[in-house]
Amino acid sequence: SIATVGALALGDFGEAAGVMIFYKIGEFFQDMAVNNSKKSIEKLMSIKPEFANVKDKNGTIEMMNPSKVKVGDILIIKPGERVPLDGVIVLGTTTLDKSALTGESVPVIGEVGSEILSGSININGTIEVKTTKVYSQSTVSRIIDMVQSAGSKKAHAEKFITKFARYYTPLVVLMAILIGVGVPVFYDGNFKLWFSRALIFLVISCPCALVLSVPLTFFSSIGKGSKDGILIKGGNYLERLKNIDTVVFDKTGTLTKGSFKVTKIEVMKGSEKHLIEYAKAGEFYSNHPIGKAILNYGDVEISEWDIQGHNEKAGYGVNALYSGKEILVGSRKFLESHNINVELPEAFGTVVYVAVDSEFIGRIFVEDEIKENSRKTIDELKSQGIDVYMLTGDNKKTGKHIGDILGIDEDKVCTNLLPQDKVSKLEEIKSKSKKGTIFVGDGINDAPVLAMADIGISMGKLGSDIAIESSDIVLMNDDPYKIIEALHLGQKNNQVVLENVGFALGVKIVVMILGVLGIANLWLAIFADVGVSVLAVLNASKILSKKN
Repeated sequence: SIATVGALALGDFGEAAGVMIFYKIGEFFQDMAVNNSKKSIEKLMSIKPEFANVKDKNGTIEMMNPSKVKVGDILIIKPGERVPLDGVIVLGTTTLDKSALTGESVPVIGEVGSEILSGSININGTIEVKTTKVYSQSTVSRIIDMVQSAGSKKAHAEKFITKFARYYTPLVVLMAILIGVGVPVFYDGNFKLWFSRALIFLVISCPCALVLSVPLTFFSSIGKGSKDGILIKGGNYLERLKNIDTVVFDKTGTLTKGSFKVTKIEVMKGSEKHLIEYAKAGEFYSNHPIGKAILNYGDVEISEWDIQGHNEKAGYGVNALYSGKEILVGSRKFLESHNINVELPEAFGTVVYVAVDSEFIGRIFVEDEIKENSRKTIDELKSQGIDVYMLTGDNKKTGKHIGDILGIDEDKVCTNLLPQDKVSKLEEIKSKSKKGTIFVGDGINDAPVLAMADIGISMGKLGSDIAIESSDIVLMNDDPYKIIEALHLGQKNNQVVLENVGFALGVKIVVMILGVLGIANLWLAIFADVGVSVLAVLNASKILSKKN
């Protein structure tokens, strides 16, 4: 506006019109680029369900707002409809499209007992779902909240540019006044010449390119991540990804699938049936994958009424009173801490020991399958010069075996860890790190270490609620290779920020000098501002391209 009024005052009507015309053209391209970057967020917002079909006890179906549905209600979800709340399928089989949540294009099978996430699309079968969470706690609601609030957590680069513009803009206006008024007063008295040069200087120095392109780069990166199933909770966490030299993995549910199965049973006293019965009594209230594997094994059933007492010691085992007998189910250390001698060699694999009335009666072997991309992820991290550690509660023999399969150095496999040990171990690892440390986990016990790491990454599909809340980045499909994608995204974001800042400042400084010397005219000044802004914005928007 100042430049246009000034050009009119000088009688340069063509240049006055040119300033406004090219500013409007520049704004048009800027708006187009910004709108393109917003599309991924808007697409994410479209997964918000508009209604839920709730079935009452009489079989009547009522359409209602998802926010009014209660835990335990039965939902009817027809083909083509979006799942409104998290739940468990209780009737029917279907195929589910989870691409909007996880970035995976391949549909998955949903059958009775399968967990189902809100925001998924039911493709081809009518199903009944029993809700397990209210709408505010469901996956779709939490994803939208996380992405919307990500903009409030600004990176240092964004904060610096905002602060820089606050002082830079009035400073260059003052400099333009000095050029337009001060120089002719103290130098040659040619007010028209220097006033014209001051207007050119003013147009060139406008900080649009910096103020717009840097936040847009972070916004585009967060949008790209959300589209690919990587929820980054703020620009500050994205910025930290550029300086990482250590990644620490929890084992179960992170590098492994967390779906255990019983593979072997060794009976020391009594029958196999009794061993399974007592093990199930101890694990009856367990939410741990190992406990669930034991509960799902065989056809031995127990009654909750026969369990008179139950006390779990996290990371060790369970002490229960069942049918008048004292049951101990847990690790070898747990039994030995109760003065029960286990006269057996240390077993390979994950082993659950069982004792009844202070007498060791047998052990149950369970195995966990390693995720497909775990080895690939670790190999690529190591190829980038990043140290990789694995934390596990398994014994040393088992931990070494899994570490060998995954390609993790033996001295970086930390075994026999209780939940509280993970905190001290991560502190020790962080003290060796020269840049930054990522911790990747999924369980309730991982929440303290997720919060303590420079960047905490949690598994969003199977991970616990508290782990997701404590983390800075959530991987929606539990694929560890998404860590590599997140690191690449952080590096690409940093690269684009540096490109934009360097390009914008470089062009402006050169054209400013040319303007003061009288070599650059108002048209070149317009390019130095509007043209550079458009190019910087388009450069920021390229992060959203599918190729990246």
